[in-house]
Amino acid sequence: MKRLPLLPVALIAVAILCPAPAAAQTETFVTGAGAGVFPPGAVYLGLPLSTLSLGQGLGVGGASWAEGQFQVTLTGTNILGLEQNIVVEGKATASIPAVPGTANFSGMSTVDPGDGTPPLPAVPFIAVVVANPDGTGTLTLSLGNTNLPAADINEGNLRVQ
Repeated sequence: MKRLPLLPVALIAVAILCPAPAAAQTETFVTGAGAGVFPPGAVYLGLPLSTLSLGQGLGVGGASWAEGQFQVTLTGTNILGLEQNIVVEGKATASIPAVPGTANFSGMSTVDPGDGTPPLPAVPFIAVVVANPDGTGTLTLSLGNTNLPAADINEGNLRVQ
């Protein structure tokens, strides 16, 4: 009978018996597309906001990482009484731990003000998504130094799992 060296056998046993790394155990997926409403008083870039639509697909880890895309269109009425859309396209790169059903993530975005001016590059964003079991939820968004109030997502489907 041939004897196997002890170290390789021990390493194989440890690999089989040890649990997955903590990052793999705490990975959360944030997906969905939906629409919702802002409470009165929500303003960004001088535009009073009324509604939003969003799309997201990303993974977040409680240890601090995030990877994926985040897109939201903020809709309001400009001083001429016309509807105006501000489009935010972001790449999530960081997260903080959250309770189940909630995801906190951040990154950098490009903001197109929708008024004919050039898009604003490298705008930091922080998003907090709270998903209810029925697919509704809330989105709280900070863009640069502006903290928007939580918007109720009442159309579409949000998932944090």
